[in-house]
Amino acid sequence: MAAGSAGAAATWRYRGDPEPGQPAALVQFSNGRLQQPGAMRFTVYRHRDTAHPRKRHRRILVSESDRLSYVGNNFGSGVMKCNSLCRYFVGVLDQDSGQMEVYNAEIFNMQPLLSDNLLHDDTKDYQKKSYREKMDLCIEAFGTSRQKRALSSRRMNAVGSDVLSSAVTKAAANIIDAKGVTALIQDMAQDDVQNISVFLPPCNEDADKPENVYKFEDILSPAEYEALRVPAAAFANITAEELAKKSEERSHCCFVLEELKFLPADERSRDHKARCLWFLDTLIKFSYLKVIKKKHPMGPECPHIISRKLMKNFTSLTYNNGSVQNLVSASMKAKITAYVIVLALHINNFQTDLTLLQNDLKLQESRMLDITRALRLRISKAKGLPGLENDSNHKLGTLSLPLPVPKASVDQRKRKKMN
Repeated sequence: MAAGSAGAAATWRYRGDPEPGQPAALVQFSNGRLQQPGAMRFTVYRHRDTAHPRKRHRRILVSESDRLSYVGNNFGSGVMKCNSLCRYFVGVLDQDSGQMEVYNAEIFNMQPLLSDNLLHDDTKDYQKKSYREKMDLCIEAFGTSRQKRALSSRRMNAVGSDVLSSAVTKAAANIIDAKGVTALIQDMAQDDVQNISVFLPPCNEDADKPENVYKFEDILSPAEYEALRVPAAAFANITAEELAKKSEERSHCCFVLEELKFLPADERSRDHKARCLWFLDTLIKFSYLKVIKKKHPMGPECPHIISRKLMKNFTSLTYNNGSVQNLVSASMKAKITAYVIVLALHINNFQTDLTLLQNDLKLQESRMLDITRALRLRISKAKGLPGLENDSNHKLGTLSLPLPVPKASVDQRKRKKMN
């Protein structure tokens, strides 16, 4: 083309993407130069989420030759940094008109896809895989780091569950062969009593008096007992009108309201019973809680040393959303029940109405009786007690010496009979 010819100056025109949302692909091969570029076949895969502002631009470019397959992409950790720092264009020159069409372009770094186990029937094997297995393969190839970690964790858990299940099944079979079904049922009955006994107050089986079997100091230490003097004064000085109002409002548990009707006239004995009733009432109310969210769950009138005792001795720690919480679990409620029964025994000369306590604690009768038996109490029907002469549905628990032998729970005995 002559430089001075009129109208022979070349011009160019910007056309954007060759196809909507699809820049031209410029490729370079990481392992050398192609001897026959025309023999390569290219395929472009686009992200399906076209609405996402970032994912809609993701592309995977696959090329195949007679010897190797190559893969390149424009996202992920291995992407070329130049794509984010520079813009690339491709120009197509029409030599007749001297006009160049300019298009957007992206560079793809093509890397060989190597595999030692590529077989001709790989496609058939893939078709036989489940939907979950196909999704796992996609996550392995194109998933994010978070998805890959979740996949690895799920596979490890599956392997661990299979190993554990096999080990448990084998161990159970060996135990059944060695001991027999009857002996195992007897062991389960004994274990049921022992599991409850873990949460019982310390028991002195060699005691010479009922009051020494479960010592009062193991329920309330001297410091804790002293701290109850101020809040329990409202019980010690309660009038008939106040008691009637509390009974109408049901501001305290039924056992406590019933016992407040029979406070001793002696000032020292009256103060002692009031302190015991106040702590018993607090224990029962504490058992209604689930997750402890407040620093002082029983209110500001509860002494600090009592709040600390409740949190330390009658809650279990649990983890939720990265934080530690105190939980009144089923086992902790069983422990509270045991301490309530023992405290009621000390209040009532070592015989107490179990049905009243069961209703206050909102327990099933079978659970209440299991804990009572674990405490080595004798259970009888209510006969001859004030106000209960005509009520044979109430159960009484009595602590007397010698202590009876621990018995299995009702559920365990039923299972034994069925077998």
